[in-house]
Amino acid sequence: MQGPSNEQDGTPASAHLDGMVQWLGGPLRAMTIYCDESGGLNAGAMTFAAAMITPEAAAAVHARFRAVTGLRGELKGSRISLTERAYLLELFERAGGRAWVAVAKREKLAPPVDGKPPSDLALYTALLDLAVSRWLPETGGVCTDVVIDDGRYDPLILAGVRETIQTGLSGWGRASLADSRRSDGVQIADVIANSLFNIEIGSPRAHRIGVIIEPLIASRVIRVAELTRLP
Repeated sequence: MQGPSNEQDGTPASAHLDGMVQWLGGPLRAMTIYCDESGGLNAGAMTFAAAMITPEAAAAVHARFRAVTGLRGELKGSRISLTERAYLLELFERAGGRAWVAVAKREKLAPPVDGKPPSDLALYTALLDLAVSRWLPETGGVCTDVVIDDGRYDPLILAGVRETIQTGLSGWGRASLADSRRSDGVQIADVIANSLFNIEIGSPRAHRIGVIIEPLIASRVIRVAELTRLP
């Protein structure tokens, strides 16, 4: 399954935004968990965001962000300004979006029993499992899809990761891979993962990003799970 495209149905983005939060007070809508990662142990930390939002709301957030900022090309957390980051996260919150972010910091990660340094893939898989597993007890059977960015590893490797997540979902939904350039939700997840990555490694932008993220952490729009040991 591919993520939702950027094509619109002709309804103004502002109209979509006005109605985005209606699902919160009305009948339960099928939700999607969009997944993307940032960083790696060689960079000091890896973060993995699992952002839950309806496909319609993700498309509306993405369209509104592009209309206001004039963004061209793929939405990436590493490419946008601090002001643009704050605006996107505000739109995400207004849309009823929520996220679990699994984080692993190199200096806090316990070494494996065999003493060998963990592989990038092993860490990625463990973070994905941690982030998604935090969501499953909260979905109440409403979640229908987990969409994972297909850009980090070879498709055959990611196919195995997808199968693992699918097994965990059981009959609750479907796990799939998506080209981030064609998925509104995955691009939003990228910005969230990148935000926490900057904070974890103490980048030059970490303080300002922390100011942006702090109210979202306080209100539990974004929640963080720390991984300190690989399974």
